[in-house]
Amino acid sequence: MLLSLTACGGGRGFNGPLQCAPYARERTGLDLHGDAATWWRQSAGRYARSSTPRPGEVLVFRATSRMPSGHVSVVRRQISSHTILVDHANWEPGRIDVGVPVTDISPAHDWTRVRVWWAPIHAMGRRIYPTYGFISGYNAGRAS
Repeated sequence: MLLSLTACGGGRGFNGPLQCAPYARERTGLDLHGDAATWWRQSAGRYARSSTPRPGEVLVFRATSRMPSGHVSVVRRQISSHTILVDHANWEPGRIDVGVPVTDISPAHDWTRVRVWWAPIHAMGRRIYPTYGFISGYNAGRAS
């Protein structure tokens, strides 16, 4: 594992040697760079994108005032129609978390609004995070 990973999102948000985008890139082989929230746009026409999670895909979080650079997580597995487990770096500053629950709470059940497990409170976080969807390392043949 690289320990000299660069910023998840252009130097804003949680900074330090361990960041989400380089971690996800290393885990998946996706050739995407820069702020995590830009990965969705960058992936258009290059990689398959969908609203259905599959192991090994990257869930892309939109930029928000709380996360101006967005965030990316790697899907480990789906445990129900509305819950997946992900691996990600720097959700908790400076840590890699493995097998973290993420729950789809979007009205259309399309993974555009999620809640993420927050280990310090040993429960799902109260914040709702907007997401774009999932990027696969496969060809751009799946629905966008």
